[in-house]
Amino acid sequence: MTPQVDLAKPRTPLQYLRLFFTGIAMGASDIVPGVSGGTMAFILGVYEDLIDGIKSFDLTAIRLALSFRVKDFLNHVPLQFLVALGLGILSAVVLLSGFLSRTLDDEAGRILLFAFFFGLVMASIVTIGFKVKWGIIPGFALLSGIGIALIVVNAVPTDAPHEPLNLFLSGMVAICAMILPGISGAFILLILGQYDYVLTAVSERNLLPIVMVALGSVVGLMMFSRVLSYLLKHYYQATVAALVGFMVGSLWRIWPWKACLLDDVDRHGELRCLQEVNQLPDFASPEFLTAFSLTVFGFLLVNLIDHVQHGQNPVFRWMWRPRGSVAA
Repeated sequence: MTPQVDLAKPRTPLQYLRLFFTGIAMGASDIVPGVSGGTMAFILGVYEDLIDGIKSFDLTAIRLALSFRVKDFLNHVPLQFLVALGLGILSAVVLLSGFLSRTLDDEAGRILLFAFFFGLVMASIVTIGFKVKWGIIPGFALLSGIGIALIVVNAVPTDAPHEPLNLFLSGMVAICAMILPGISGAFILLILGQYDYVLTAVSERNLLPIVMVALGSVVGLMMFSRVLSYLLKHYYQATVAALVGFMVGSLWRIWPWKACLLDDVDRHGELRCLQEVNQLPDFASPEFLTAFSLTVFGFLLVNLIDHVQHGQNPVFRWMWRPRGSVAA
C-alpha cells in the first residue's frame, strides 16, 4: 500500500505543485453549474484537511497574529496548504471563467464538458462510497443527501437584483455548496439569479461584485466549516454517506443530454434555459462516442488517482486481480 502523504503540511515542491493543481481542479469545477469544487477536493484527498484548515481561523489564530507570534500562528493555521490550494482556485477562476463560459454556451461543448465531469463524479461515488461502513444510519443519510441534492438541482433560477447585499448573501450561500461534494456553488448562484452577473464581472475584472461575493464567501466559510468539521469528527460515517448522496443526486444535474422546458431572455438579450429535462442521447452519433469516451476517461482517471494514493481502489483491484481469484 502506498503511504499516505500529509498534504496539510507540504514540504516539497512536488507537494506544493500537487496542491496548486488540486486547487485548479476545484476552481474549474466551481465555475461549472452542476459540479462542486468540494467533489474535486474529496476525489483528490484534501477535503478534511481543507475543512480543518478553514476552521483553524479562529480567535486563537487572531490572537497569535496580533501578537506577531508567527511560528505559533503557522503551527495553528496550515497557511502553506491553504495558500497553495487558494492560488490554484484563483488561477482557475481568473484564467478559465471565459473559456468555460463560452464552452457552456455551445451545446456540443457543454455535452462534452458535462460528460467528462459525469465520469469524475461517478468515480468519486465509487471511491468514497467504498470507504463507508454501510448500515441503517449511513443508508438513511445517503437517501437524505440524494433527496436534498435532487430538490436543489431541480429548483428554477430566480431573477434577483444585483445589489451589494444580495451579492454578499449569495456568496455566503454559494460557498457552503462549493465545499459540499455534489452540490455546485455555481448552480446556487444560478438559482439565486447571480451566476451570469458574477461570471461576467470576473471576466471583465469588475471589482465591486467580486469583492461582495468574496466577503460573503469568507463569512459563509467561517461558519459552515465549523459545522462540517463537527459532523465529520463526531458522525463521520453518516456525514460521508450524506456527502456521497449529494454526489449521487448531482448526477441528475450534470447528465450531458438535456432538453429545455422553460427559458427566458437574460440581461444581454440572449435566450437562456431556466429548467431542463434529461433525455437519451443519439447512440449512433459520433458525438455520443466522444462524450462516452470522455466519461470513461474521467471515471478511470479518478480511480487511478485514488489507487495511486491508497492502493485500495475497488475498480483497479478488480481489474488487476489474478484470473480465477475471488475479489475481497
